[in-house]
Amino acid sequence: MTVETFTPDIAADNIVCLTDMAIHHFECQLASTPGHVVRLSTKTSGCTGYAYVLDIAVQPVAGDTVINASDKLIFCVSPDALNLVRNTEIDYVKQGLNGVLKFNNPNIVAECGCGESFNVG
Repeated sequence: MTVETFTPDIAADNIVCLTDMAIHHFECQLASTPGHVVRLSTKTSGCTGYAYVLDIAVQPVAGDTVINASDKLIFCVSPDALNLVRNTEIDYVKQGLNGVLKFNNPNIVAECGCGESFNVG
């Protein structure tokens, strides 16, 4: 299998940023699938509107914003999610024995009580 090199999108700086903990988490997730990427998209869900969707993909999809987060991590954002996640910080937080991805999204105006979905203004 040939591994392609992707050029980061110049406008990607204000889309999402990943903390060092999030980068480390995703790098560990990709350790068994070298050459793959992490892709963020959204879907209609829950009582307030949208939910985040993270997938491991073979490569970015046409139109994705590509972010070279580290030497080992290519992170992509789908075009339909761009306006929903702009300026979002993605963090990985340890809570006791568990780890949780946190999306610190400044665009959110409402979240459902269980944390499954969000809405933007």
